[in-house]
Parts: sequence; C-alpha cells; structure tokens
Amino acid sequence: MVEEQPAPAPGMRGHFAEFPFHKYLGLTIEEARPGFARLCLHTSERTLGGIGNSVHGGILASIVDIAMLQALFPLFGPNEEPSGTADLNITYLRPALGERIYAEATVLKKGRQQAVTEVSIINEQGKLCAKGRTIYAIRQRS
Repeated sequence: MVEEQPAPAPGMRGHFAEFPFHKYLGLTIEEARPGFARLCLHTSERTLGGIGNSVHGGILASIVDIAMLQALFPLFGPNEEPSGTADLNITYLRPALGERIYAEATVLKKGRQQAVTEVSIINEQGKLCAKGRTIYAIRQRS
C-alpha cells in the first residue's frame, strides 16, 4: 500500500518564517509570485566570513537554493511533488557587502521532470555579486 503524500503548498510564503534556518540567517521575502521571488538577507555576524567581512559564499549558495524554491513552488500542479535540488551552481563576481543583500530568483523553464532557475545576488547599490543557476527535480504522481 502506497501512502498518499499531501499536495505541496502553492507557495511557501506562509510557512517561510517557520523554518529555523531562514530565521537564523535573517531572511525575509520581499516579493513572491509564480515564477519569481525576491528575498532580503539582513546581514549579521552569523552570515559574514567572506573576504573583507562580506557574506560567506556558503550562505550565498544557500540563499540561491531558498530563493529558487520560493519562485518555483507556486508553479507546481496538483499532481506534482518536489523531489529536491539536482544541481546548484554559483559564480561569485564580487564580495557581497552591506547590511542587506538581495536574491532575485526567476524560473527559466519548468518541465514535467525538472525546472531550471536563475538567481541573482545583488547588493544594496544594485551591483551583481553572484549568479546562481539551479536544476530542481520534479516527480509526477501516478
């Protein structure tokens, strides 16, 4: 007997603040709509550790993953369920400095088995600090 899984939420915005890691990082959602999300990282001693006291690269990679989910999950249909990040690539262009760092995620393509997203990490002056790309696996319920 196969146990039926609950349908994924149309978006995680309502539950975003409940995730301890999001709270720990100081992440908030500024904008979220199907296919796009903009998150804000309120930097702190927890998130710093990169060159010149910038945001640590591992934190930026985590934010790429989190922002991608916010943009992608509202696009899931009733017979689709999340299967996890299959690939995440990030290119660091400059140190992410400032009190606030933004992540803007856009879904480039969503198919039946995977979705491709692009995430821009931007500082308060609007300068691009890093560029991420993800592939997210999707399962179809039978």
